[in-house]
Amino acid sequence: MGRVLVELFYDVVSPYSWLGFEVLCRYQHIWNIDLRFRPAFLGGIMQSTGNKPPAMLPKRAEYLLKDIKRMAKYYQVPVTLSEDVFQRILGNSSLGAMRFITAADMTQPKYLEPLSREFWLRFWSQHEDISQVESILAVAEKAGLSSELTQKLLEMISSPAVKNRLKETTEEAVKYGAFGMPAVVAHVNGKPHLFFGSDRLELLASIIGEKWLGPVPSAPSPKM
Repeated sequence: MGRVLVELFYDVVSPYSWLGFEVLCRYQHIWNIDLRFRPAFLGGIMQSTGNKPPAMLPKRAEYLLKDIKRMAKYYQVPVTLSEDVFQRILGNSSLGAMRFITAADMTQPKYLEPLSREFWLRFWSQHEDISQVESILAVAEKAGLSSELTQKLLEMISSPAVKNRLKETTEEAVKYGAFGMPAVVAHVNGKPHLFFGSDRLELLASIIGEKWLGPVPSAPSPKM
């Protein structure tokens, strides 16, 4: 089997997306894959599919608090939960952040990985806002973007090109069968295989003919 295209559809408001993102980043130089980041809008997927925020069910919300903590520890990703975590998710739209990330993807895709990571760190580790312009500026600076590039991307946020690109990517995720995030799509022998969530990566490995080495794999030693 040749190199496999693996697409990760994600939104920075999703903690499970962060878990899947970091693990796939660790594997992108171990597995024979081409990892493609696909910033999308979770709110659009939920609306399109009729899905509801899982925390709306009290018992599920109670479970999620425990599950996210366990998963973060196991995956070694610094997700921490504030007491008002669900209120923060519902009260902070990620639309502006995802448009900013989309603009970066369209112009300077090399910043896609560090930029996405800094948004997750700000929201899920530092418990700070990601919806205001000042927040986006702070994230961009930490991700290493120049002030000139940041200003250009901010101007692009309201452009039809960026809005349409984010909408089209979100619709593409739904066409693959996504109903939440993260959505991982592996293209094997001309067929797309959808995996929902960050806890299906071991199954992903099986489908693409690779070995699952745990959430924090060691790079293989060079052959002598």
